[in-house]
Amino acid sequence: MTTVFDEVATGTKKLTVGQAVNRALGDALATDERVLLQGEDIGALGGVYRVTEGLAARFGSDRVVDAPLGESGIVGTSIGLAQAGFVPVAEIQFDGFVYPAFDQIVSQLAKMHSRFQGSQQFPVTIRLPYGGGIGSVEHHSESPEAYFAHTAGLKVVTYSNAHDAYWVTRAAIDSADPVLLLEPKKHYFVRGEVDFDVPTDNPFATVEARPGTDGTLLAWGPQVSTALAAAEAGVEDGYDLQVLDIRGLSPLDMTTIADAVKTTGRAVIIHESSTFAGFGAEISAGLMEQAFLSLEAPVQRVGGYHMPYPPSRLEQDYLPSVDRILDAVDETFTY
Repeated sequence: MTTVFDEVATGTKKLTVGQAVNRALGDALATDERVLLQGEDIGALGGVYRVTEGLAARFGSDRVVDAPLGESGIVGTSIGLAQAGFVPVAEIQFDGFVYPAFDQIVSQLAKMHSRFQGSQQFPVTIRLPYGGGIGSVEHHSESPEAYFAHTAGLKVVTYSNAHDAYWVTRAAIDSADPVLLLEPKKHYFVRGEVDFDVPTDNPFATVEARPGTDGTLLAWGPQVSTALAAAEAGVEDGYDLQVLDIRGLSPLDMTTIADAVKTTGRAVIIHESSTFAGFGAEISAGLMEQAFLSLEAPVQRVGGYHMPYPPSRLEQDYLPSVDRILDAVDETFTY
């Protein structure tokens, strides 16, 4: 899937999201000898999606480490490595496998900076392929962002395209704080332009993916493309819909979100996880606090149902769709 690169990236290239991540990891390894990668099968195999392909051959097995099968150990050793002065990047092979490491992340990693009263930094990046739509089996299509965004001391970020995949990954590794980096796995093979000479301005900020005046669709990660498709389809129904790409979930760029919704007066929040206690509820509450007087209708949410992720044959009925999103938009226009 990937191409082995020998020099730090420059210029503009068309890459898949997976290649952009590979390039970001390679450039981080090349420019900072403290950076190292560890995870299951990331070395000789290059990862189950081949995102780390070629990196072990280029940088050696002491910097691209094939870790034992044990997510708690992967995160735990990353904490120790960070304390020893390294900049570890840990990969959790699939979203549903992160829970054995949950205690290490929320009870230890996220709290260590505070526990040391600021005297010690823990620059650990945890790469977590997440989301559904890949026709996989149980535990391979989770969207656990709400669990981690609730945890103070942990940055939670994602992206929706190849350009941001490169720059958000670089920013996560450069961060002095621990970062959970949610990678939309169903987009690993989607191509896009990556400008290596123009860094993304504030990679954790919310950005406008499509302008519009009639309402705002708010999405992140893999659902940004669904929101964009809904906005395009909405033109036939007479809607001019704005789409916001929310890259930083924690911290959340609520100011940009509220300012956009104040302009359009309508908001539909889209995410793959259950809407019950999902992250969209936090955004909805924020809009009630900051944009209430500008709302023309109640905030709508389109997401997964409050149930375990279904078998692959049924996942398209579970995931948000263009029709479900436009139904929610229609609902906002009944007020």
